[in-house]
Parts: sequence; structure tokens; C-alpha cells
Amino acid sequence: MNSATKASLEKVESIIQDFWADAPGNSLQLDSGEKSWAEPHVAVARGDDPFFARFKQMIGPFYWTPAEAFALAFPDDPAPDAELKVISYLLPQTPATRADQRREQTLPAERWARSRDFGEKFNCELRLHLAATLTEAGFPAVAPERLPGFNYRQSETLGLASNWSERHTAFVAGLGTFGLSDGLISPWGKAARFGSVVARIELPVTPRPYGDNHHAWCLWYAKGTCGACAKRCPADAISTVAGHDKTTCHRYIREVTAPYSQQRFGTSATPCGLCQVKIPCEAQIPPTLLPGLLE
Repeated sequence: MNSATKASLEKVESIIQDFWADAPGNSLQLDSGEKSWAEPHVAVARGDDPFFARFKQMIGPFYWTPAEAFALAFPDDPAPDAELKVISYLLPQTPATRADQRREQTLPAERWARSRDFGEKFNCELRLHLAATLTEAGFPAVAPERLPGFNYRQSETLGLASNWSERHTAFVAGLGTFGLSDGLISPWGKAARFGSVVARIELPVTPRPYGDNHHAWCLWYAKGTCGACAKRCPADAISTVAGHDKTTCHRYIREVTAPYSQQRFGTSATPCGLCQVKIPCEAQIPPTLLPGLLE
């Protein structure tokens, strides 16, 4: 790894960090002035990582590879997957937001509802800011989730699915593995949001400490223990037998938590997230799954 490559990665991290620190949009819109998110974390995947093609095969032909997303933004100058890097970042929920949410049982706490609304609006700003800043610096970049064609469709095999998944991208980049609830368990826990940008740039790729094991950091899949997220779900949309029922989850959010949050807090998003707190992986990888790191 040469110094220019190192500087490029540091620059990417500083673009994200500085925007997180200074952008007025990173706010829960409370009198306290507190930010929506704790400090971000960044990882990088190869554009030609085999997992991206595998996702397309599993989810459906509508799912974008990095090259397909890039070509939508730069149709006159497309790039093959091998020339692209995928920058993924994680925005952890703040300790105050998690503490409030732990006290709830059936409906989201106000801070959580605000993070899902104002915090995700900031996340959208961050995606666009990172892509625009890199492009202006000579590294064409696009935020797939912000493309006009981004949407949700019905996968023949997996049900409701989008044509670009921030969580799946984060998994490829080494940020975490999936749990029983389909949430991504990272070293900073499951209570987080994700974003990503595809860029024509040389960056060092982040090692995946879990290899290809997409359930490595979930206690249920790794050891057959826990299931705490299933107990936390007020809609019974998570079970240790069938995993995550996306249809039931989606219905509860649309019919119960979103209307409640709009009426109670004036937010306009679709919050729930009760399964992301008061569980062993709320803010960490369960320690029993990483004995080597604790010795």
C-alpha cells in the first residue's frame, strides 16, 4: 500500500467525519442540540467482490451491481466492477437514543423516531456529499440509494427487496454480519444506520474478519442461544424458527409505529427498531463470539 493510497483513504474518512461533525442536518431537532448519530465508521469493498453478483442472483435481476449503479450516474463513462470501490459507512445510534429505546416495549422512543426521520435525512445528505466531493476531486462517484431508479420490489425468492441494500453492502465491506432479525451486527452493535458510495478510485480494501460467514456475529446462528430480538418484537415478526417475517414487520411499522410517531412526535419516517436494543448485540459483537479479542 503506497502513501498516495493511504492518503486517499484518510481523505475519504475525513470527508465523512467532517460532514458528520459540522453539517447542521446531523441533528435530532431537539432543544438540546444533540446529534442524530455517534461518530461514523468506514470500510471499503472491491467493486468486483463476488458477493455483489451473488446478491443479484439471489434477489433478482433488478438488483444493481456496483458497475450497474455507476453506469446509471455516468452513462458516457462507465466502468467495470474491477475498477470500482464501494465505500460503506456506519452511523451508530447515540447512547442517549439507545437508552430511551430500551425503556420502550411496543412503540419507538422519541429520540429513535427522530433519528429515523431527521437522522436518515442527514444520512441522505452525507451520501450525496461524499459522492459529490469525490467526483469534484477527480474520482467519479455515485450514491446508489440516491439514484432516481432506487426503489423496492418483490423478489421472487426473498419477498420485499430494494435494488441496492446498504446492509448487504456493509457486510461485503467487513462492517458486520446478519442477525436473526436481519439487522446487521457490527463491532459497534446493531443499533445503527448505513450508507454507501460507489467510486472509481484506488483504496485499500477492508478485510472481512468473518470471511464469508454472514451469520458469524449472531448468537442464535453461531451457538443456538439468545433470540432476544425475537422477544423484543411487538409484532411477533421474528422467530428462532423462521427468522424475520418482512411482511409482518412492514405492516406493523406502516400501520402502528409510523402513524404513532407522526401524531406524537411530528416525524414523517417509519421507525420501530425495538429489536435493535436491549439485546446482547445492541452496541457490540457479543463477547462470547470473540474470545480471541478478549484474551
